[in-house]
Amino acid sequence: QVQLVESGGGLVEPGGSLRLSCLASGFSFSNMTMTWHRQSPGRERQLVALISPSGAVTRYPDSVKDRFTVSRDNTKNTMYLQIDNLRSEDTAVYFCKASALGAWGQGTQVTVSS
Repeated sequence: QVQLVESGGGLVEPGGSLRLSCLASGFSFSNMTMTWHRQSPGRERQLVALISPSGAVTRYPDSVKDRFTVSRDNTKNTMYLQIDNLRSEDTAVYFCKASALGAWGQGTQVTVSS
């Protein structure tokens, strides 16, 4: 079955960096557009990155595009999200999604605090 497992979250000080991973299985990962989303308490889930099946095309909302970098390794069925210069407002649970399947991972918590 379709499975998405996020990892790499944690507690980081402002200005720090993290790399999140999303390991996919149960579908043809290399043919799938993938997305990263985040959700903080009391707020709607927000799209923060999109990557095309080959990785050649990426998209970000203006609010994160200078600090977030999405990438993928189709040989490892894994997508990544590099987050630099972390801010307190980046605190959220981060989810990956297999776009066309509507399948979500369980999320990984990112907390930015000094």
